[in-house]
Amino acid sequence: MTWAELRASAEHRLLACGIGDAATEARWMLEQVSGMDPAEQIMRGRSSATRRAVTALDELVERRAAGEPLQYVLGSWGFCGLDLLVDRRVLIPRPETEVVAQLAIEELRRRGERVGRRDAWAGTDTAYAVADLGTGSGALALALAAALPDAQVWATDVSAEALSVARANIAAAGTPSARVRTAHGSWFEALAPELCGQLLMVVANPPYIGEHEREELPTEVRDWEPEHALISGPTGLEAIAHLIVEAPRWLRPDGVLVLELAPHQAERAVQMATDAGFVDVEVAKDLAARDRVLIARRESPSF
Repeated sequence: MTWAELRASAEHRLLACGIGDAATEARWMLEQVSGMDPAEQIMRGRSSATRRAVTALDELVERRAAGEPLQYVLGSWGFCGLDLLVDRRVLIPRPETEVVAQLAIEELRRRGERVGRRDAWAGTDTAYAVADLGTGSGALALALAAALPDAQVWATDVSAEALSVARANIAAAGTPSARVRTAHGSWFEALAPELCGQLLMVVANPPYIGEHEREELPTEVRDWEPEHALISGPTGLEAIAHLIVEAPRWLRPDGVLVLELAPHQAERAVQMATDAGFVDVEVAKDLAARDRVLIARRESPSF
């Protein structure tokens, strides 16, 4: 079997299972097992595929056919230019959460903080601290560390298994990893007491699905992704409410809270933030123009 035939066979099997973009998924899977990028796959299409690649691709296709999300099948996924390890211990990084990262970075840039690559010889000195609570794969924490060269970033999670994934991703991140600290525990409880009142920013993609909404989730999400990272409680607002109420104690007087939420929760979340004492509160939209990110500032911005 040639490489081209192997890829065509995988595409055909994925199509038969109802996979919509079977051609793209087959290409990604072949890249995973062969190490060949799309151009190389075309150039070497008439060459014989290795037995190892045939066996490995067959396994990936079988997993995908059984309903496992593509990201878990591949074992990694891109997020803000980072290549992250992902498996069933953590949520799959999504474009909506990339918007959270971008807005958080832009918020600090407008406040005058440096954005960009860090000098490799600059050491590990930092000027301020931020926290990514419920870090999962470490996606938000690493995106912030990569873009904010003066930030110490704390990444916490109540799941020890998720934190293991985050630590693996941090270890593979290169220079930014020196400024990322991990801590095991529930939300703010995981943080060192001396950080109380010292954080310039808290970011989170908390669970925000209500128990009554579980059956409405796509099968790939409901049956494969970790429930504790999806379901917040009866209403879906439990984690959001906790973070909003507790954040002012942990933030600096000029600190800001950035939270991902569901569009239908935006109005309630704004009221919660206002009641908690945040002075300037807004909700930003995601790429589909839906309310998605709560930005709550302890004082009015000067930018």
